[in-house]
Amino acid sequence: MIPANNHPEIDCLIHLKKHLGGMTMSKLISCQFNIDTACVELVFDDGGQISIDCTAVENEVADNRFQRSEMDYLIYNDPLAYADLVLNGDPEAYLNAVTDYKPLDS
Repeated sequence: MIPANNHPEIDCLIHLKKHLGGMTMSKLISCQFNIDTACVELVFDDGGQISIDCTAVENEVADNRFQRSEMDYLIYNDPLAYADLVLNGDPEAYLNAVTDYKPLDS
């Protein structure tokens, strides 16, 4: 488990629950990847939880194995950055910027 209070992106996610449906603002206390459910799970100090289905996100935004690999890297190495990207950012633009995929000519 990654303690969220030591991560520089915590301020972006503190306001997350308010953005997701008018809920009260609460502080993120943990963010981790659960390999059993294939979800990145966010836990807030008021007991609220958000679970991001990583398989569904990859199926929606990753067009090739290189983009899937980049998403997997974030999931395993920096799940908080992954959650921030999926919930507050533009994953498609991010993947286009960080992956260089050139299909072979037929």
